[in-house]
Amino acid sequence: MTIGRGVFIFVVVVALAFFSYNAQRLVRYMRTIGRPDDRSDNPATRIRNLFLIGFGQTKILRDPVAGSLHASVFWGFVVLTIGTAEIIISGLFPGFSYAMILPAPIYALYTLSQELFALLVLAAVTVLLYRRIVVKPARLQGDKVHSGDAILILSMIGALMVSLLSLGAFEFALHPGTGTVFQPISLALSHALTGLPTWGLEAGRATSWWFHALLILIFLNYLPYSKHLHVLTSLPNTYLSNTSGPGVKGAMSYMDLEAEGVEQFGASDVTQLGWKNLLDSYSCTECGRCTAVCPAHITGKLLSPRKIMINTRQRLMELAPLATGDFGEFEHPQLVAGEGGDAGDATVTATLQNTLLDNYITEEELWACTSCRACVQECPVSIDQLDIINELRRNLVLMESRFPPEIQPAFESMERNGSPWAFNPGDRGKWAEGMDIPTMAEMIERGERPEVLFWVGCMGSFDDRAKKIAVAFARVLQAAHVRFAILGQEEKCNGDPARRMGNEYLYQLLARDNIETLDRYGVETIVTNCPHCFHQIGNEYPQLGGNYEVIHHSTYIEKLLEENRLPLNGEGKQLTVAYHDSCYLGRYNDVYEAPRETLRRSLPMMTLVEPPRTRSKALCCGAGGGRMWMEETVGKRINAERTEELLATGADVLAVACPFCMTMIGDGVKGQNSDVPVYDISEVVAQQLL
Repeated sequence: MTIGRGVFIFVVVVALAFFSYNAQRLVRYMRTIGRPDDRSDNPATRIRNLFLIGFGQTKILRDPVAGSLHASVFWGFVVLTIGTAEIIISGLFPGFSYAMILPAPIYALYTLSQELFALLVLAAVTVLLYRRIVVKPARLQGDKVHSGDAILILSMIGALMVSLLSLGAFEFALHPGTGTVFQPISLALSHALTGLPTWGLEAGRATSWWFHALLILIFLNYLPYSKHLHVLTSLPNTYLSNTSGPGVKGAMSYMDLEAEGVEQFGASDVTQLGWKNLLDSYSCTECGRCTAVCPAHITGKLLSPRKIMINTRQRLMELAPLATGDFGEFEHPQLVAGEGGDAGDATVTATLQNTLLDNYITEEELWACTSCRACVQECPVSIDQLDIINELRRNLVLMESRFPPEIQPAFESMERNGSPWAFNPGDRGKWAEGMDIPTMAEMIERGERPEVLFWVGCMGSFDDRAKKIAVAFARVLQAAHVRFAILGQEEKCNGDPARRMGNEYLYQLLARDNIETLDRYGVETIVTNCPHCFHQIGNEYPQLGGNYEVIHHSTYIEKLLEENRLPLNGEGKQLTVAYHDSCYLGRYNDVYEAPRETLRRSLPMMTLVEPPRTRSKALCCGAGGGRMWMEETVGKRINAERTEELLATGADVLAVACPFCMTMIGDGVKGQNSDVPVYDISEVVAQQLL
């Protein structure tokens, strides 16, 4: 054995041992600190997500420019890792080459792939460095964002590509005639080395080889101390995530309020979060895509979903060594330093007294969230930022009774009246007076059963503007001769506002009452014009035993139109219409086309225009997550920002498919002193009825 080979074997063993130590340390932190969370279900769906989102990079490509560059680096790394393994093995076993085990044509394609991907990665890294150092996109900036770390990592990747290509160039220069057309870049570079003495070529070859091999090992061991830890965790995180299924997208986790021995509801610190929340924090790339699409952040509020993740990682890395007795813990300044509130206390006492809530994440940040799910949708590695916000809100309300004072009346009214507003429950069905719409009780008493139950919701029952939507949809159902009923005063708030505002106890109280009512009448199919009722009853009531087919009115009306069950006046003037996507209809339930198709079918002369942020990238109206009942005193109003976008399309009419959006966009239009009307899609159809 040569001295060089002996040294290399020693370096590889030390490097792998150190990496193994760090890997088990990080896994131990996550599993010791985090609560159990079973993610072993639906392996087929998880494997699909892994290939589509992980290897296919489908979410990162939502940004066509930066996404293409990062996807190029990722795909290049996957391919070049195979070549790196060959280099490492050849250092351990001199003379080893894949050419010894691969058929010649396959080996030729392998060498070509190494050359082309090395060039592709080098080009992508060069542009990314220019972008980060010179262009400085807003979403990559922020308080204590690790720009230096990103520049270091990109530089290391670039150096790896240069050393890989130079290794081939020196090899071919030393052995003229050995290069083939399948190694075009190294072969071309080798011509530039013509004329160098043999000792110089050998020194160059050895330097390139050692530089590349050692840099790979350094890179591997730097990752656990870098925000680029996501290089190692993003694929496992994508496989284990539920943000794109399995399970129901956007459904809050079930909380057993009657479980024995449970004294903590929600989370105030990382020890009360699930291990998957902690893996999410390891996987945050700090790319800022979540924050760039957050409506609260866009309009000047304190909330930054990226900061939520960085602070969670920061607090975990501060507390975990103490909690696990890891006295061998090495310094990890990159992981401990975080965006925003940088507690990072040096003393054990101070560290143990800190909590994620308050020391890192403030109440103001949490209550600014509209639960629109834009951050979750945009994250390229399937992180669920909203889950942490929801758990912290639950702790605030259930454990500490800390919440904005203006939502106290909404809580009290939901508990007393079954509605966030202090209206008499007996008035719920008044909007339908004179329309000959039976209640479920009346129908059952007559020995009849409806085809569908029309779930009106609190807005449609009590809000003057939303009542018109309920009337319009009822007219559409009557025109199509659909046999339907309402619950009237037996209907209660579906509980979504209470749950999103952290009051799980109140939510379950309302939901169980509704489920008891629906089951008593044997309800199977529900249609509603409210996306919040649609999502909650259809997707989250099953956690409490309520299982119904729930259809949003956009889908139901589209079906009626497709079946020609609605007599429409096909005439009218040419209109330009802009449709606003509801978060709970679109990002939560993937219903994007039904409202648009309903507009197209009912207004054949219409031109449908889209604002810049539309469909899955649409901006929230600002009412979700309980924000409807909170004051918006910081920054620009979210509904104003969204309304400006919609009006900028030049539309004659704005269309919505949610009573919450109707209120917010309607107020936004008034704030702009505009006379552009806002209609629900059911109103558009009702106006066209013969």
